[in-house]
Amino acid sequence: MTKIMRENALRYHSEGKPGKIEVVPTKPHSTQHDLALAYSPGVAYPCLEIEENPETAYDYTGKGNLVGVISNGTAVLGLGNIGALAGKPVMEGKGLLFKVFAGIDVFDIEVDAPDPEAFIQAVKAIAPTFGGINLEDIKAPECFEIENRLKAELDIPIMHDDQHGTAIISAAGLLNALELTGKKISDVQIVVNGAGAAASSCTRLYLALGAKKENIVMCDSKGVIRADRPKLIPEKADFATKRPLNTLEEALVGADVFLGLSVADILTTEMIKTMAHDPIVFALANPNPEIAYDAAIASRKDIIFATGRSDHPNQVNNVLGFPYIFRGALDTRATAINEAMKLAAVKAIASVTKLPVPKEVKEAYGLSELAFGRDYIIPKPVDKRLLTAVSVAVARAAIESGVARKKITDWAAYEAHLKTIK
Repeated sequence: MTKIMRENALRYHSEGKPGKIEVVPTKPHSTQHDLALAYSPGVAYPCLEIEENPETAYDYTGKGNLVGVISNGTAVLGLGNIGALAGKPVMEGKGLLFKVFAGIDVFDIEVDAPDPEAFIQAVKAIAPTFGGINLEDIKAPECFEIENRLKAELDIPIMHDDQHGTAIISAAGLLNALELTGKKISDVQIVVNGAGAAASSCTRLYLALGAKKENIVMCDSKGVIRADRPKLIPEKADFATKRPLNTLEEALVGADVFLGLSVADILTTEMIKTMAHDPIVFALANPNPEIAYDAAIASRKDIIFATGRSDHPNQVNNVLGFPYIFRGALDTRATAINEAMKLAAVKAIASVTKLPVPKEVKEAYGLSELAFGRDYIIPKPVDKRLLTAVSVAVARAAIESGVARKKITDWAAYEAHLKTIK
């Protein structure tokens, strides 16, 4: 299977024109007059307009529909620090997803700069090109400094999707799972296994949704992160517990929620059996989860189980979020992607799951029936309603939270416009 996948993937990426994205002209270019307008001498006029009023760059260039997918290749998928060039297929793939799901154009930029300061300065230097920047596959803890600095020093939306994408989608699934089990987020005991960028962001978002810090235990490769452990980095110290716990096994006794962003096969059926009734288990390690699907489902009948894999129910897939979050941010010319916008995305994604599932979505997955329940707590990526639901929610939140430079007043017209995007 691995050999077939390798051969198919290499053929897919190399057949025809190599790569997955290309630049396509958007204006007429077949006559001398067209070319004179597109370049010299006509191009001077929009240049002068932008010099006088930089905001008009959104009117005269593609800036307002252009996202930079930027990486230094230090934490690529499950491949690790493979370098900027080797990570380029992933960044091109991200560009393809932006385009097909939300009509957003992308330049993928691979920056050969493992040093955070060098990377920050490189991104700042090219930032005027873009309406937003999607940071991708940057290792922790450097990714925290990089994102925080760029958000503070640039006036366009910045999001490190490895952190916030997983947080947003898993949070939507968590809200729905809690609703199905009749539990409140303020009451549940949560165990997080993994303490990297995604784990920290997920935990912070769960807190913003109402989880209590005293109800959260985070583990890393050394075991439970305790307050008395010496030399904790700030991102770990924030979630250190004072409870007398040492191991993941101990932490899971009586827990309501397990969130795994770590390594394969670290969770056992015996551990799941010690959790509270109706346990919610999100095993999101890629490509192989913390416990295999069949083993988890067999461990107990009342489990709600999610992974990052497309071959099992409840896939936590970042594509449910980032195209539409940036769509809403770009359409309001937002200066940031803030907490209000992320929370709006969470609730919009969760709400789509509860709607009747369109026939074409069920057919795409070979299903005759699909409805909100234990095996369907997160929408399917092909559900086109996500474009309108999430983009509108994010755009509203951008305006209401004060980061929008462009106001939308006719929401019906905006939603109708979104439905025309191909």
